[in-house]
Amino acid sequence: MKILVTGSTGLVGNALVPALESKGHEVIRLVRGQAKNESEANWNPEQGSIDAGRLNGIEAAVHLAGESIADGRWSEEKKQRIRDSRVKGTRLLSESLAQLNPQPRVLVSASAIGFYGNRGAEILSEDSSSGNDFLSEVCREWEAATAPASQSGIRVVNVRIGIVLSSKGGALAKMLTPFKFGAGGKIGSGEQYMSWVALDDVVGIIQHAIENESLSGAVNTVAPNPVTNLEFTKTLGSTLSRPTIFPVPAFAARLAFGEMADALLLSSARVEPQRLKQSGYKFQFSMLIEALQQVLKN
Repeated sequence: MKILVTGSTGLVGNALVPALESKGHEVIRLVRGQAKNESEANWNPEQGSIDAGRLNGIEAAVHLAGESIADGRWSEEKKQRIRDSRVKGTRLLSESLAQLNPQPRVLVSASAIGFYGNRGAEILSEDSSSGNDFLSEVCREWEAATAPASQSGIRVVNVRIGIVLSSKGGALAKMLTPFKFGAGGKIGSGEQYMSWVALDDVVGIIQHAIENESLSGAVNTVAPNPVTNLEFTKTLGSTLSRPTIFPVPAFAARLAFGEMADALLLSSARVEPQRLKQSGYKFQFSMLIEALQQVLKN
């Protein structure tokens, strides 16, 4: 297939593109700045511009682009960039794909489990309601921005991605340094649920969503066994053979990270990958210890 990918230089995109190419697919990267070769096309979501001519013949699109939520404190300006980079980019891409003739068969568009907000130990499926904090709002608008594509008849899959485990980036990479020095510990009460997923499974799930025509709408992209922050801490410490005796109190997390601490570190989401199970997806890593052992080998 000829597959369009945005966000190809991010954590997931960097792993996805070679995986697609290894299966014989032709990948067109949608990039900011000048396209350097035939495998790239230019776009600028802020200005609403996209090289639509280069999209002809696209059979599938994977949309991963968006401002990082975990770099730096959340000023009002940063929050606006987080929202705009997702909503404006998704709407521009969806409208552009809808106008193609022929249209692509499927758009797999990133979202996040931030959709659900802070829900304690409640088990959350794709049918659960959304939360009421900043990230929940962003996720709702992000998913709604795919409407031009779905309304035009393109199958849209909104992959609600959990905490991606990779040593190359994301939350785990940030945790590794203190944990390796024996300075890791639970955050806050440690009772908050972390719905994690190995990077290899995110790549596998996106490919599954492209190929599996029964999937559409929200798809929780998480492993089937979420753990509490305390369990995660103990498992990571044990995998690294390091003690985990330095807890981070909630007030200290808020002092260091502001609003981001409540949304990313102290928030609890116990998310179930119901639709993936129903569609027959086979997880490469369903248990945290296996995932960490594999990830930390690389």
